[in-house]
Amino acid sequence: MKFIETPIKDLFVIEPPILTDHRGYFYESYNARTWEAAGLEALFVQDNQSMSERGVLRGLHAQSSPHEQGKLVRVIQGKVRDVAIDVRKDSPTYGQHFSIELSGDNHLQLWIPAGFLHGFVSLEDQTIFHYKVTGYFHKASEIGVRWDDPSLAIPWESWIPAGQLLLSEKDKALPLLSELSLTF
Repeated sequence: MKFIETPIKDLFVIEPPILTDHRGYFYESYNARTWEAAGLEALFVQDNQSMSERGVLRGLHAQSSPHEQGKLVRVIQGKVRDVAIDVRKDSPTYGQHFSIELSGDNHLQLWIPAGFLHGFVSLEDQTIFHYKVTGYFHKASEIGVRWDDPSLAIPWESWIPAGQLLLSEKDKALPLLSELSLTF
């Protein structure tokens, strides 16, 4: 398993080795020993899965301290553009984002530690998105930032035209990053 550093400290792209033959493929999507050998530790307590049609944008979400979550995300079927934003207040990369295409074909994963906002836009119909989290869902700790916050400059519309984006009413009403009081 390759742990590929990104320009943002502690955020890693993970490339598992894929074993293929005439029957299909096999890979380990997570192995605690492999993570520990790479210097990463995470105790996952919950797995989540969603299905989205093309153009669905989910995010930008996190949970605040003391209920923060690290996330290991991947796509089982379909394709997304995944985005993580560093909102750790003392980080030199505060407010910066990293994005990557995750798909059922490339099998890449993204490790998003606590202190990051997360979101994705589905690039194909019937995209199945899976994520392991290090903290249980805690409704009162939910935080989020508007997908189109100009201070973040995330190029969503280069992946899906704005008129084709589908967001929940909750996500449309999220505040700007400058309006949040963060605890990371």
